[in-house]
Amino acid sequence: MVFWTASAAGLAIAYLLGSIPTGYLAGKLVKGIDIRQHGSRSVGATNALRTLGKWPALAVLLVDVMKGAGAIVFARWLFAWLPTLPAAQPPTALDLQALGTWTVCLAGLAALLGHSRSIWLNFAGGKSAATGLGVLLAVSWPIGLGAAAVFGGVLTIFRIVSLASMLAALAAIALVCGLEQPLPYRLLVIAGGIYVIVRHRANVQRLLAGTEPRVGRSSSKSDGDKVSDQATST
Repeated sequence: MVFWTASAAGLAIAYLLGSIPTGYLAGKLVKGIDIRQHGSRSVGATNALRTLGKWPALAVLLVDVMKGAGAIVFARWLFAWLPTLPAAQPPTALDLQALGTWTVCLAGLAALLGHSRSIWLNFAGGKSAATGLGVLLAVSWPIGLGAAAVFGGVLTIFRIVSLASMLAALAAIALVCGLEQPLPYRLLVIAGGIYVIVRHRANVQRLLAGTEPRVGRSSSKSDGDKVSDQATST
């Protein structure tokens, strides 16, 4: 019973790591503003770039990536540490290695959910792309680097963050299916990639309409404030 309770608490901690509202906190610290009331009204790194500037946006991006990676690292540590406690011995019939892999994957999904449905922001949040990259890098760094390369290439060519994020998610799914990976990791990447794409559904509509904002496009403050809260974010 102690083992299962501690495992559930570990997943809750992974969610709380993901739920840290980095962009919101950056807005308060840098300019004393609620970033949700400015620009695209998103708490992602893209709106931080538009609203706060390059360096705060970079900090938001890096912290969001570290949230995802941190959730995976923490889950692995917890699951390796728990069996060493006399009071938290798992049932002897369990395959600890397989169960540990599944637990790590659940922690990754919890971090994604935390970022997009943060308890600190009334269960709202960003699109989970940056946090998802952190999860990828911690679970399988080749897949994470491949997805990051696709993101960087698409962003360089088209300068549209949402398009780069969605194609990076698709690239991660293709890579995890093409490379030799455990089934839980494959399911994690597929589920996480689909979740990131679904979170960008409003961006898809703007891409089809040709109205999706591009990085570096000049626009007036009033125009930026009219963008819906579903605008591009990471």
